[in-house]
Amino acid sequence: MNHISQTKKMPTEAVDLYSQFIHGEIDRRAFLEGLQRFAIGGLTVSAMVAALMPNYALGQQVSKTDERIKASYETVPSPDGNGYIRGYLVRPFSADTRTATATKLPGVIVIHENRGLNPHTEDVARRFALENFMAFAPDALSSVGGYPGDDFKGGELFGKIDATKRTNDFVAAARWLAARPDCNGKIASTGFCFGGGLSNTLAGMLGPELAAAAPFYGGATKPEDVPKIKAAILIHHGALDKALSGAYPAQEAELKKNKVRYEGHLYPNSVHGFFNDATPERYNKAAAEQAWTRTIQWFNQYTRETA
Repeated sequence: MNHISQTKKMPTEAVDLYSQFIHGEIDRRAFLEGLQRFAIGGLTVSAMVAALMPNYALGQQVSKTDERIKASYETVPSPDGNGYIRGYLVRPFSADTRTATATKLPGVIVIHENRGLNPHTEDVARRFALENFMAFAPDALSSVGGYPGDDFKGGELFGKIDATKRTNDFVAAARWLAARPDCNGKIASTGFCFGGGLSNTLAGMLGPELAAAAPFYGGATKPEDVPKIKAAILIHHGALDKALSGAYPAQEAELKKNKVRYEGHLYPNSVHGFFNDATPERYNKAAAEQAWTRTIQWFNQYTRETA
């Protein structure tokens, strides 16, 4: 187990340092030197690093071999991006046995953090399949060899990709998902950190092509793009994630001004990354479960065929 014992609780400032590090605001040396300040009372730097780094086995909720799902890796053309983007497509197993007249499934684009398509994001895609959605989790690192199996290396590769082309890759992925013959044409987007911000960006770029979005701790849509939003937006922020929770009032004001359907939640005692159960020192089980329930209800409301 990676998490710190209750008698040696991880300081909130150490979690903040980790967030700065994974966002590229400080380098690895500054991260480790910063942790040194909290290495007291038997709490070592190595123990803190081990606790802060993801444990993907610990965070797996749905096995890759779960018989209730059908999964594959698909490559999508992206002529306006990096040429192509590869991703993880997951559907409920029953979807393949339906008749031609059966109800088609809504789609969900699941967008990773700024380190590529890691096992946690794939697990979230499988969770959506168990909720009777067709989920597609693209890998922004496709053009540089894909997620390398290491978050440090993934973050380095992520920073080398042209941002505009990277965004266009996800636009291509979203349109590919919506156009699939087994999709009902209604898609939603969700994501975490980078993925949350990109979900907000896609809402502005895709207009009526996106039915709903549920960004987790992501940067807001640019104000000039908010009038283009037609999706219903469900916003999740940790109350202790000061930068984003502090920016939320301005985000909310723009949505209200432009009459966008939205709902926003600031989760108490929750830091940046509170949904990620592969990082126990950031994970808030109660908040994560509540946010997940709200997301499923929101997507059901806005992407299912109505009677």
